[in-house]
Amino acid sequence: MAAIKEPWGLSVLGAGSVSAEPRLAHVDLAVDLLAPTPKAAFAEAGAAVTRLRDVLREHGIPDSDVSGSRLQLTSQYKGYGADRTFHGYGCVATYTVRTEALAGLELLIEDAVTAGANRVDAVRFEVEDKPAMRDEARRRAVAAARRKAEVYAQACGVRLGPVIHIEDVDPESMGGHSHGRRTGGDPEDDGALTPGSVRVEAAVLLGFALLPE
Repeated sequence: MAAIKEPWGLSVLGAGSVSAEPRLAHVDLAVDLLAPTPKAAFAEAGAAVTRLRDVLREHGIPDSDVSGSRLQLTSQYKGYGADRTFHGYGCVATYTVRTEALAGLELLIEDAVTAGANRVDAVRFEVEDKPAMRDEARRRAVAAARRKAEVYAQACGVRLGPVIHIEDVDPESMGGHSHGRRTGGDPEDDGALTPGSVRVEAAVLLGFALLPE
């Protein structure tokens, strides 16, 4: 029979979440091509980057909302060992585009791909004030933990004492296990992101002292 080795009070896990309509999107694009010579690779990639920049401006996106990398050139090979052969020179330039025009996002991506951004690595929908949403999610997690603790205490015929332990919990590590968790991290970009809503989650482990009725 399992036993509690160090009984000290009541420990409960609480979770909370907040959802909101997205206000902006970040789109990760890349010009990624292969050419037989470095000169050809740079020329083709440079032309594609110019077309991409023009398309973004046509969609009303200022240069300040486009973060990009310099053209990177690498030698590409096919096969392994004795069968390994030179395949050409790969040239890549990556960009992250910020836009609040969500209604035209699909057309923006289509035009960017047509212009030469032949890789769409990610589309992230976000809100303007995610830290405020996370704070509210944390408050809801604390409230949920306290409600749970009150039910346990009432069922056991005791009263809740003061909070004597607070531990931040990564909500992604909960997985339905009462205290299975990963602590110490606070990824400010996590949360379930979908075109319909942005959801921010939080979880907390609270320890309460117990008092007799």
